[in-house]
Amino acid sequence: MLPEQAAPEAPAVDAGTGLADDGALPPAASDGAALDDAAAAAIARLYGEPLLRMPNDLYIPPDALEIFLDAFEGPLDLLLYLIRKQNFNILDIPMAQVTLQYLVYVEQIRKSNLELAAEYLLMAAMLIEIKSRMLLPKRENDLVEDVGDPRAELVRRLLEYEQIKIAALNLGAMPQEGRDFLRPSLPVEQSLEPVWPQVDPHDLQRAWLDVLRRARLTQHHRIGRQELSVREHMSAILRTLQSQRFVEFGELFAGQETVPIVVVHFVALLELAKETLVEITQAEPFAPIYVRLAYSPA
Repeated sequence: MLPEQAAPEAPAVDAGTGLADDGALPPAASDGAALDDAAAAAIARLYGEPLLRMPNDLYIPPDALEIFLDAFEGPLDLLLYLIRKQNFNILDIPMAQVTLQYLVYVEQIRKSNLELAAEYLLMAAMLIEIKSRMLLPKRENDLVEDVGDPRAELVRRLLEYEQIKIAALNLGAMPQEGRDFLRPSLPVEQSLEPVWPQVDPHDLQRAWLDVLRRARLTQHHRIGRQELSVREHMSAILRTLQSQRFVEFGELFAGQETVPIVVVHFVALLELAKETLVEITQAEPFAPIYVRLAYSPA
């Protein structure tokens, strides 16, 4: 058996100061206290690390510390804001107060952004012109021809802009896809085995009729010569009418198979009517047409 070894003695620590006899902090306590002191003395944090002193080459642009409490979309928006904020009557605008407040705002934005101030300066010139026209005394000619209130055109533009702005706010409050809600989507895994569509008898019938239609367009038509006699057909019609008193017009063409034969048979009927050998009669309009032998006294 090995002889029992004595455990190393821990350094004595003062209960009041927390220091060891040699004046050093305990290992664990010294690290935590150092981190706390660094965090307390840090003036800022850069990427999570405490920054103990201000860098010498630090540059802060002047625009970085500017705070805009109200953002206006144009001179009309600013002018409408000034009127509504002080509860002025838009139909009776106090031009002196509104123009003064407007010029103060324009002077502020002119110092920082000259391009943005150009549009506002144009409206400021318009306000000053209206104010000047209201201060000028009226001459006798002006009393005869009253030109109206110089503020009328400005009031009309303000009212139209306010209506459009309210309509835009109402449209913006409506739910929009991608901003207020998202359409649910579920990915569907496609099977690797091909799925063939089912063909019903009607589809097969339509395909077959389409094949027949194309076959008729490409088939060859042969024209043959056939000798037909009008006299023979005239004799056949007379024989048919001798056995019957009246024959309906369609029955005369019974047994005629081809179109040329039907045409010749009809020409023969017209020749008999021309020679007054047959009569074609009809009882009333749209009634059936009948053919009979012409009446000849004995």
